Amino acid sequence: MEAKKGVNRKRRTPQNGESQTKKKRKHEKVDGKSKSSSSFLDKMRARLSGGHFRMINEKLYTCTGSEALSYFEEDPALFNVYHVGYQEQMSHWPQQPVNIIIKWLKDHSPSLIVADFGCGDARLARNVKNKVFSFDLVSSDPSVIVCDMSNTPLESSSIDVAVFCLSLMGTNFSSYLQEAHRVLKPCGWLLIAEVKSRFDPSNGGADPNRFSKAICKLGFTLESKDFSNKMFILLYFKKKEKQNSKVKEIDWPELKPCLYKRR
Repeated sequence: MEAKKGVNRKRRTPQNGESQTKKKRKHEKVDGKSKSSSSFLDKMRARLSGGHFRMINEKLYTCTGSEALSYFEEDPALFNVYHVGYQEQMSHWPQQPVNIIIKWLKDHSPSLIVADFGCGDARLARNVKNKVFSFDLVSSDPSVIVCDMSNTPLESSSIDVAVFCLSLMGTNFSSYLQEAHRVLKPCGWLLIAEVKSRFDPSNGGADPNRFSKAICKLGFTLESKDFSNKMFILLYFKKKEKQNSKVKEIDWPELKPCLYKRR
């Protein structure tokens, strides 16, 4: 037969095709190993970070406020490690208690002066029009006042609302509440949001009624409570207008530490 004119195509031999296929598979294997290695390293970093957070978290629940302040003064970087881990834990909660407190303040007068005890990233102050004094153990934010929450620089009877949003962590938490009582004006509000498991007597937690009675003995009245949320409780107190000069010794219940499980 006569060959077709103008056709001079070089056919790829099976060996050439086989060589390219091998190269492609080799690259796929290399890429796969790289992705697998990167994924493994990411998991290891997450585990180390999570373990560091749990260690710091346990420390904060089992020491006094002054000890926690010294702990972070020695290594301020630990505070950032803690808050990164804290935010990761909070991301699993269907609702954030700080958002409820923000709404409560927005429903009330913007003229109310607020003290946020254990403010974290000062989210409360950034989301309301109220004047907010934000307190915590360490901060890179100049608006946050670094101090032991049992000893703030506020004047007595100068605050309308005192907020503790998941921040009654130290073994001397009662001194934080005493400080809130000192700085609050008569009829001022005390808002407390805490992890629900800390108030579960059947699982080692404190009796919420006993806790509320202790705060009332300090000079407050319980205005309302909300136990409807799965993750946390909300307590709303008001400082009594007339204070008893002779406050009896208060039997404070021990609050169960909130220790996060390894995921």
